[in-house]
Amino acid sequence: MGVNLMARQCIRSTKAQLLGIFGVILFLIGGAVGVEAVSQETYEPEIPLGLDEDAFKVPENNPMTKEKIELGLLLFFDKRMSENNTISCSTCHIPTLAFTDGQPVSAGIHRQQGGRSAPTAINRGFSVVQFWDGRAPTLEDQSVGPLTNPIEHGFKDNDAVVARINKIEGYKKLFNDAFGSSAITIQQVGKAIATFQRTLISGNSPFDKFDYDGDEKAISDSAKRGKKLFFDKARCNLCHFGTNFSDEKFHNVGIGWGGEGLDVGRYNVTKDKKDIGAFKTPTLREISRTAPYMHDGRFATLEEVVEHYNGGGIKNPFLDNQIIPLKLTESEKGDIVEMLRSLNGEGWQHVKAPTSFPQ
Repeated sequence: MGVNLMARQCIRSTKAQLLGIFGVILFLIGGAVGVEAVSQETYEPEIPLGLDEDAFKVPENNPMTKEKIELGLLLFFDKRMSENNTISCSTCHIPTLAFTDGQPVSAGIHRQQGGRSAPTAINRGFSVVQFWDGRAPTLEDQSVGPLTNPIEHGFKDNDAVVARINKIEGYKKLFNDAFGSSAITIQQVGKAIATFQRTLISGNSPFDKFDYDGDEKAISDSAKRGKKLFFDKARCNLCHFGTNFSDEKFHNVGIGWGGEGLDVGRYNVTKDKKDIGAFKTPTLREISRTAPYMHDGRFATLEEVVEHYNGGGIKNPFLDNQIIPLKLTESEKGDIVEMLRSLNGEGWQHVKAPTSFPQ
C-alpha cells in the first residue's frame, strides 16, 4: 500500500504542475477565447484514503483556486444571501452536523418548511446531478438554486441576488480576485459556492483503513460481518457502491406510499412515469452523523432504515425491482448498522464559520 500511496502522490504532484501551467495559459489567452482569465495557481484538494481521485469532478470552466474557495466559504455562511438576512446555506448545512441540519425537513425564510430533508454537502465533488430529484445538472446550479426559492432564501430572482452582493463593497474585491472581473454574475456566485463545497471531503474512515490498508483492528468483528452482508445477503451494494457508496441514480424504494401525500420525486424533472416516487441514492459516507434519513427524514435511526429495507419497502406500482424482503436476523441487522457507522471519516472537520464578513 505504501508504494501505491507514493504513486498517487507523484501523480498528484504532476497533475498540480500541469494544472498550474494550464492556469497560466488561460491567463495569457483568456481574453481571446472568452475564458475568465485570472493569474492564479489552481488548487487541488487532498483526496483521502478510500476515495478515487479520478472520480472527483471539477468542471473545466470552473477550476478550483484558493480565491474561489475563500469567497465561496463566505457566501456559504453569509445570512445576507437571503432576502431578509436570516438564512445562509449553512442554516441547513451545519458543519457540526456533518453539513446537514438534523431535521426531518428543512426550514427556510420566515420559518417556512420545505418537504424534504437537507442532504449532506460532503463529497458533492464526487457527484454531478444534485438534489434529491436531480433537478440541478451541476453543483454550480445547485449552489444558486435555493437563493431564488421562495421557501428557502427568498430572493425574487437572480438579479436580486446580484444586486444584494453589489451593495457590499468588500465582496466586489473578492469577486475580482477570484474571477478577474468587477462585474458580478450569478454564474460566478454558483462557481464560488460550488468550489467551496468541493473542499468538503470525507474519506480515510475505519472502513477504508480495513478495506484498503488491511488494518484488521480498524473495525469491529460486527462491522466485518456487516460488510459481508452489505455486499451479499442485504444487497445494499446494488445501489450503494463505488468510491462514494452511491450509484448516482434514482430509485423508488417505497417511501411515501403509506397514505400520506405523495412526493413524486424525479418524475417532476423527467415527466417519465417510471420515475414516480424515485429519489437519488445518497452517499453512505458520514451516514451515522447525518440523521434523520430518507428524502422526507422519516427515519430517526439507521436501525429504522435497515428495518425498512429488510421488509422490502412499501409496495407500489413503481417500486424498484431491487427492493425485496431480505429476511435478515436481528444480529445481522445490527452488524449492517455497525458497518455503516464505520464509514465516518475525515477531511471536512476543519471548516469553521467565518468570524466576520465583507462590509
